[in-house]
Amino acid sequence: MRRTSRTFSIAPGSNLNKKLLRWAQQHDTAIWLDSNKDEQDYTNFDNILAIDEFTSIQTDAEHAFEKLKEYQSITQDYLFGYLSYDVKNAIEKLTSANDDHLRFAELFFFQPQKILFLKDNQIEFQYLAMVENEIESDFKAISDIVLKPQYTYKNKKNIEIKSRISKKEYHQKVDNILEHIHKGNIYEANFCQEFYAEDTHIYPLHIYEELNTISKAPFATFFKINTQYLLSASPERYLKKEGSKIISQPIKGTARRFEDCLEDHKTATALSIDSKERSENIMIVDLVRNDLSKSAKKGSVHVEELCKVYSFKQVHQMISTVVSEIKKDVHLVDVIKDTFPMGSMTGAPKISAMKIIEDLEESKRGLYSGTVGYFTPPGDFDFNVVIRSILYDEEKKYLSFSVGSAITAKSSPEKEYEECLLKAKAMQFVLTNSNNL
Repeated sequence: MRRTSRTFSIAPGSNLNKKLLRWAQQHDTAIWLDSNKDEQDYTNFDNILAIDEFTSIQTDAEHAFEKLKEYQSITQDYLFGYLSYDVKNAIEKLTSANDDHLRFAELFFFQPQKILFLKDNQIEFQYLAMVENEIESDFKAISDIVLKPQYTYKNKKNIEIKSRISKKEYHQKVDNILEHIHKGNIYEANFCQEFYAEDTHIYPLHIYEELNTISKAPFATFFKINTQYLLSASPERYLKKEGSKIISQPIKGTARRFEDCLEDHKTATALSIDSKERSENIMIVDLVRNDLSKSAKKGSVHVEELCKVYSFKQVHQMISTVVSEIKKDVHLVDVIKDTFPMGSMTGAPKISAMKIIEDLEESKRGLYSGTVGYFTPPGDFDFNVVIRSILYDEEKKYLSFSVGSAITAKSSPEKEYEECLLKAKAMQFVLTNSNNL
């Protein structure tokens, strides 16, 4: 089934992106992807909004990739959705026995009835099975929305954030990982901890907008699936396919921002030459190169950019870019299967690291450290890494955000704990107006 397309000009100062987000709230399924006009390579849009399920797939980890491959092959259309971290169990002989308090489906994708693309000063509507003049009437309805002033709702300050792991327990668990590293079982592990709140009511759209305002991340996402929400300010791309080219951009290495320009520049420079941070990044680059080689033409895997520091509103991040050229006989879903979960969220060697962190973490990761993104009709795709994100179940009134850091032989438990708190800062602030955890 072909999509009907219409393009309109966007008037300067119309705040159409904010109006689109409010218009989307009436729909049971809606995803908003915001690049925040990122200037890095490989960014193709300003915003995408996809709403309403024309078709969809929801499944657990068992045979997840086979089901996704079949669904993508049949539809040959835009598909938006996610793979949770625990889809790893469909690839290797792994389990996820930790408590799952959010209970998102392990895999969910949908073929949207309506997709809207924003780029520069234009908006393009692409609809399936539309009624006459539906695009024009929707554009008018969106344009006519009157934006109300933002406000801070009363119970925001009353949200009590708890930790699954005490600081003392965190130190003990990192020491345990260091023992594994010293024994040679692994050489890096991404260890994560969950912060949560129970019996909590929030306004997801307002929380997302505030989180995005203070973070301005290139892979920001608002995802609503009935009463479940992902509110993400992710800075990291997991994997992208452009024609025959595959791009992975792992992040490893974090430093705080400073208001003082000189101090901020010194911190970014120090990060770029920090031997521990660089070694973390290079270890994961090697893992990504190995993962990409499974689906790549011989000799096509190479590093375009190594350990470059990019500055975001909250933190400086060290990012590398690894690319390859896909073999002609490889299905695009198999490229994801060959590289999932992303090495930046596991450690290396990947399987050994995943087993160790599964034993030590207290919560099932679920959608956190999984991936959200989309497939296009020609067979391209783009997926982020679900980090710096708040997960919320409106029906259960349960809220969660997790943070982690890479543990290597040079790690100090106290410094790793401080890095976790730095990464949690934005989520904590938008929920409580406080930076204290």
